[in-house]
This record gives sequence, C-alpha cells and structure tokens, in this order.
Amino acid sequence: MNISGLLIGTATFVIIGAFHPLVIKAEYHLGVRCWPLFALSGMAACTASLLVAHNVVAILLGVLGFSCFWSIIELFQQRKRVEKGWFPKNPKRKE
Repeated sequence: MNISGLLIGTATFVIIGAFHPLVIKAEYHLGVRCWPLFALSGMAACTASLLVAHNVVAILLGVLGFSCFWSIIELFQQRKRVEKGWFPKNPKRKE
C-alpha cells in the first residue's frame, strides 16, 4: 500500500495551517518589514527541494517554499485587515 499521497496531503494541510497564525503573529510583532525573511525562507526551501533526492521530502519542501512566498502576500493583506479593525493592532510597534 502506498501512503505517500496521504502523507503529502496531511503535511500540506499542516504546513498551510501553521502559516495562518504565523503570518498574523509576524504582522503583529514585526509588521510587513519581515517579508524578506519569508522570501529568503521560501528560496531556501525551494532550493533544497531541487537538491533532495527523496520525492516526498522534495514535494514537502516545495510546498513549504511556496507557502513562504504566499505568506508575503498575506502579510500585506493582514496589514489591511488590521487597518479595518478586524485584527488587533500592536500598540507598542511604531511604523
């Protein structure tokens, strides 16, 4: 029995699910200025995906990398959601 598909699907679900609160916390504590961290992490994960021989690991690294890239877009959208009052603004952060 081949469980690779279930493993990849479950891990993708967990990775995407983990990035939702990560983006919210990153925007709250650091603002959108942390987008280069997501970009560098995405590039590192995608590069590692190209270099890894194991297919499942390579796929999951690709999912992780593109989730990092998507988080850059979500960071800027989160800032707009904060401005609309949908999420709390960090009173200690100066932008």
